[in-house]
Amino acid sequence: MNQSHIVVFGSLNMDLLAKTSRLPLAGETITGDKFQMIPGGKGANQAIAVSRLGIPCRMVGRVGKDSFGETLLQSLQDNDVDTTGVLVEESAHTGVAMITVNEQGENQIIVIPEANGNLDESDVERLRPHLEGAQFLLMQLEIPIAVVGAAAELARSLGIKVILDPAPAQELPFPLYSNIDIITPNALEAEILVGFPVTDTDSAQQAATQLQSQGVNTVMITLGKQGVYCAHGEESFFVPAFDIEPIIDTVAAGDAFNGGLAVALCGGMNLQRSIICGSAAGALTVTKAGAQSALPNYERLYKFLGERVGWKPDLELL
Repeated sequence: MNQSHIVVFGSLNMDLLAKTSRLPLAGETITGDKFQMIPGGKGANQAIAVSRLGIPCRMVGRVGKDSFGETLLQSLQDNDVDTTGVLVEESAHTGVAMITVNEQGENQIIVIPEANGNLDESDVERLRPHLEGAQFLLMQLEIPIAVVGAAAELARSLGIKVILDPAPAQELPFPLYSNIDIITPNALEAEILVGFPVTDTDSAQQAATQLQSQGVNTVMITLGKQGVYCAHGEESFFVPAFDIEPIIDTVAAGDAFNGGLAVALCGGMNLQRSIICGSAAGALTVTKAGAQSALPNYERLYKFLGERVGWKPDLELL
């Protein structure tokens, strides 16, 4: 197995999850079925997704000095993620995500950044030693965008490839694009980035072309049940989604995709196989409730790919 590692720079949140029969309308109060407090945050989720799939991972971010922060750190450590890069901030609360999930697995999410929103240039300097020997830096947008840009610039200067999951959806400053090696928006995020609806492979192709013109070499647009459109330099291709039932909870599907993608690339797979690995990780995640608790391990992913894609049992995924 490849001994290099992946660094995740991003958010750690406690997810406050409410299960309901349907999502509430604006101004409406409904009765829920179940409440859970689950360790989450897109950064922490992706770090655990990477670690469970067999690649060493280091997490860099912030939590508050409170019980939520303690729980989040313990969850990362229980999944063999290196947390020496996570700063415990004395005067801040840990980030929180309020999530409502209906019976179809659709969700509404409100993220309250707290400690995540306090990341600054000092955190980018704390990131530097963790990048030594890394293959990839994986980031999201639940931390200040200026810090994401500075971290991407640092990684690029050190020869480390940057994967950006541009979620939650927002516009990006133009200079950031040239420091991103791979960007992985879903359809809504792609629409925010390019300014027109992205609903199918034709519009995904147009969006990818526009994003490449802004400086990103590789664009992967996830289209939910349709699949993933990828443009890499002059090459482009489409990877169909896995048909999987039942869909229980889609909260961490994107995090699983990005983690699986990064792991496969770190292990030396080509882009198409790496997207298949990411898609499989995402598909497996939606069949279980929760975020981190739903992320698949290496054995589960390996078995799934053997059954669905016919990859031979003796094929090394990493």
